[in-house]
Amino acid sequence: MATFSVLDLSPITEGGSVAQSLENSRLLAQAAEENGYKRFWLAEHHGMKGIASAATSIVISHVAAGTKTIRVGSGGIMLPNHSPLVIAEQFGTLAALYPGRIDLGLGRAPGTDMRTAQALRRNMEASANNFPNDVVELQALLGPAAENQAIIAVPGADTNVPIWLLGSSHYSAHLAGMLGLPFAFASHFAPDMLLSALEIYRERFTPSETLNKPHVMVGVMGVAAETDEQANYLFTSMQQSFVALRRNARGRFPAPVASMDGLWSSDEKIFVDHAMSYAIVGGPETIRRKIGTFLDQTKADELIISMPIFDMEARLKSLRLFAEAQQQLSKAA
Repeated sequence: MATFSVLDLSPITEGGSVAQSLENSRLLAQAAEENGYKRFWLAEHHGMKGIASAATSIVISHVAAGTKTIRVGSGGIMLPNHSPLVIAEQFGTLAALYPGRIDLGLGRAPGTDMRTAQALRRNMEASANNFPNDVVELQALLGPAAENQAIIAVPGADTNVPIWLLGSSHYSAHLAGMLGLPFAFASHFAPDMLLSALEIYRERFTPSETLNKPHVMVGVMGVAAETDEQANYLFTSMQQSFVALRRNARGRFPAPVASMDGLWSSDEKIFVDHAMSYAIVGGPETIRRKIGTFLDQTKADELIISMPIFDMEARLKSLRLFAEAQQQLSKAA
């Protein structure tokens, strides 16, 4: 049975604050630890009024300081936005502060709009094209320092922080397989290439010092509640957020609404429904069924769940219900 983890964006809700969002991430991680989740990952996004995790390594430290055993990491760091040395130093520091608990998931998308990406990267074309070399360079900086090595990450060298490649297309599947790294697919918002990317990754996988066989994580949006109706109501926050994203009108994370009628066009509904193809939304029986079907399709080793819920108590309730579903599915396996 796949292990379960949590992906969090530190949502800044309408009427909320950045400080409260960051504290909610810490509370959610503590609850995830108590309920047996394996990892708690945070994602790098920039210039988004509804996301507080832009300085991802700092938020990881904030969360890790409030927990004891759960692995905490990035889902992910957008490596082309940074030099490999900077990330090696940041995650080397995290590894020193929280030994054996830090993960480094890497992506190559900007995590923002093109103008903000330009401000972050300066040379966007070179950054994107250098991604494979930057991954290899980062691996070396986090590994044992070679004799006469000119550039050494301090902290960072010989911390061997586990690196994951994240992706929503075939590109990272090929690269993760070639480098023998674990692979996480962003099926929580990009469903189209999921199954073919996993097939490519598994077929092209080359054993490495890091990993001797393919290891797959898949993402879903997840909203669990006592009933299907309650869960669908809570999920309207995410649906509104995706409509705003399509309109390039990003704002704070919205409260749920009784109905999406009149809030989206037919084309927008099609767009959101497609992006959320693998979303697992419902009461306990519904989510168990959907989880089982999704894991049968993907044969994934891990499932990472993003829980886009406005109310913190409802978010914590959803987390507990997914943990219960995992336990029940494990017993039935």
